[in-house]
Amino acid sequence: MRTQRKVRLVSGLTALLAAVGLVVLPQAGGAGEARAAGTEDSAFTAPGRAGEYDDFSDLRVTVHQTKGLRGQGVNISWTGGKQTKGAFETNFLQVMQCWGDDPGGPRREQCQFGKTQTLPDGVRNRSLAGSLVGYQSSEAQYDLNEIQYPFVPTPGNPQQGTFGFVPFQPVSGEPTTSPTDHTYFTQFTTNEQPFLSTGPDGTGEAIFEVQTALESDHLGCGAVEGGAARTCWLVIIPRGEHDANGQLAGNNGLASSALSASNWANRIAVKLEFEPIGANCPLDLRARSIYGSEILTEATGSWQAALCDSKDVSFNHIRQGEEEARGQVGTGLGLTIAPVGASEDSDKVVHAPMAVSGLVIGYNVEFPRSSRQMPQLRLNARLVAKLLTSSYHHDLPGQGAQRGDLPKENPRTLRHDPEFLELNPEFREGWPPELNMPAGIMVPQGNSDYARMLWRWLQNDKHAREFLAGKEDPWGAKVNSHYLALHLDQDDAISDFPKADPISYSPNVGCAEMKVDLIDYRPYTGSLHDSGLRARKGYNGQKTGADCTSDPRRLIGDAQPAGERFQLALVDAATAARYGLGTVEVRNANGEWVKPGTGSFSKAVAGMMKTPEGVLDQDPTLKTEGAYPLTTVIYGAASTGLGAEMRRDYADLIRYAAGPGQEPGIEPGKLPPGYAPLSEEMRKQALQAADELAKQQPGETGGSSSGHSGGGSSGGGGASGGDGGASGGADSGGPGGGSPGGESAPDSSASPAPAGAPDGPDGPDKGNIAQTGPLTPEKILGFIRWVLLATLIAGIVGAAAGPILMRVGAMRAAGAPGSHLEGNSSTP
Repeated sequence: MRTQRKVRLVSGLTALLAAVGLVVLPQAGGAGEARAAGTEDSAFTAPGRAGEYDDFSDLRVTVHQTKGLRGQGVNISWTGGKQTKGAFETNFLQVMQCWGDDPGGPRREQCQFGKTQTLPDGVRNRSLAGSLVGYQSSEAQYDLNEIQYPFVPTPGNPQQGTFGFVPFQPVSGEPTTSPTDHTYFTQFTTNEQPFLSTGPDGTGEAIFEVQTALESDHLGCGAVEGGAARTCWLVIIPRGEHDANGQLAGNNGLASSALSASNWANRIAVKLEFEPIGANCPLDLRARSIYGSEILTEATGSWQAALCDSKDVSFNHIRQGEEEARGQVGTGLGLTIAPVGASEDSDKVVHAPMAVSGLVIGYNVEFPRSSRQMPQLRLNARLVAKLLTSSYHHDLPGQGAQRGDLPKENPRTLRHDPEFLELNPEFREGWPPELNMPAGIMVPQGNSDYARMLWRWLQNDKHAREFLAGKEDPWGAKVNSHYLALHLDQDDAISDFPKADPISYSPNVGCAEMKVDLIDYRPYTGSLHDSGLRARKGYNGQKTGADCTSDPRRLIGDAQPAGERFQLALVDAATAARYGLGTVEVRNANGEWVKPGTGSFSKAVAGMMKTPEGVLDQDPTLKTEGAYPLTTVIYGAASTGLGAEMRRDYADLIRYAAGPGQEPGIEPGKLPPGYAPLSEEMRKQALQAADELAKQQPGETGGSSSGHSGGGSSGGGGASGGDGGASGGADSGGPGGGSPGGESAPDSSASPAPAGAPDGPDGPDKGNIAQTGPLTPEKILGFIRWVLLATLIAGIVGAAAGPILMRVGAMRAAGAPGSHLEGNSSTP
């Protein structure tokens, strides 16, 4: 079956490339420099000016963090504007990130533009920050930076003649040669925001994704040159009611580019200072690997930046599935949620609590024809089950209102589900039926403890369990029948997110062999972090069409337009904070609607019971008041059979994590936003585990760093649940705030936050979207990289596709309709 082959191929390639990347990819960036004391401390407010045609002198734009930046979300707010008309027709803001060494600000050709998209009215296609500048303009707007470019009219756009073209000049390299030259960025990779709306009160707010040289090397932001990190610029261009030539906007709104000379003259430029990109730890330090849960990535990155200054060792977080990490405790420190099951003849394995966080559903949902974000979203367990089983018609590829084998009673999308509307009544009024269409829910590929936890939550909710078993909901909707053979209602071993529907269709009759299936239409992401970044961009990577003219032919897709974004993603709390995503409220076993956060995490931990291994059973079904049900506790597990020097190094890491590493903050070594501090009891447990790990073992005579097989794994290794790459804290740190709404008050029984912790239960002000430190680098591991590569490749062949093939086999054995057909098509 085509879907089977694709799953196997994607799984195998993902894992193999991740493994190879450990050896051959360039080192990630980081910094050991002192970070900004706080993000709101670096907030900057800039005034507008009176333009030639429109007066923006009352406008005040605040960028809430301008220092200590990395790849993250930054809050931008403004006052004194005029209300945006219609679907971004007039009176809106355009924002771009630019490079430039001139203290006065960047030039137009140094700005990353290119967000071509169809606007919410479904008719106009404008790139108002694009490189073509002269649309409806006079020759007076052209200057030496503009090149005459012929414009070819189309049936929908009768304009013709010669227009100004502003090429993009990268920080290093040749400039672009035409408006269609995508050498440096495309509409999917640019972070330009062409349409930010202003409300009736003259205010507005948005999250802007800033990029470093790691994400956009052509901007070079944060790259170290001459001992200093390259600064960049955020350029805000207010648009009024006049076009670039002074004419009032017509019925279709403004048409000229932000780069036209008269529009560019109204720009507001704010300088951005980035954390340095580059190695912060000496390359001659001992390298110690820690394997496992990516939920701890933001914390390990922060801790590493401090530890390499005080210890002669560099710790490198290799993100992978927790099950696989449990099999690595004989070679290093494994980061896991479930305990390591040791056998009788193995060395003892210690478990040290490292951090408390949570699995969350992050969202980027805009009000119709607006850049304003929804402040609250609620999903119960049955709604999550519907999303994970592709039980909405428009979560399947195809055309028409009804798709695949779904009953006609099933809603088109989540937003059309009566159950969703009961929980989120604000979606009933003022939401045009064809706008803000949810693009499913993004989930990572591979096996993980957090996936097992999520299914456990669903299976223990009566309504979700019955839905997964085939019972219709009160409105007549039923689970996608292709998932019934997987027994998701009772399989307590499920640890991934299968895509079991074999549906496919040909989107273009000109190349009918090009088919879109479920994995194309609702693709897996590479990690929880990848899910969060895609949600912030408003594009899940879906393919909806086919390009028959390309060589080779390819499937194509498009991002959701401004004013129509509705993205849901399974992420960890620290990633959601880093990119300023909203976080969904869910109902706990106590019947309360709870938002993830420091207080609700701590309450959940207080109600957990210990397993025989001394690890908390992170049971999402416990009836604990105020508890967030998907709270996670990450443990560091290591074998006492490791070499003495290795044990001492890992013990030092555990001691730091349980001590200074539990102080919330954004400086190196602090606990990033998205985590709750360990309780006093858990800190003591961690320190005891560190002492036991470091103490001399019987028969030990020296400080050998070699280790032998330690604690046994509790099962076979699975495909990577994270990026699968080495991360010396890469993608580390997280933002404070950025997630609208409140949360439960902190638990009085939990240990208080250390002195100096940021105000509020979740850290500093919401404007500080990403407040922890920078990406810390991947260290040069030398020979250990090759050992690790061999280890990973050895497990790929049998692990990557196993869980999915088992479920597909079960589906075929049960006679699931269409499961034996390759490229089974549905009738639109």
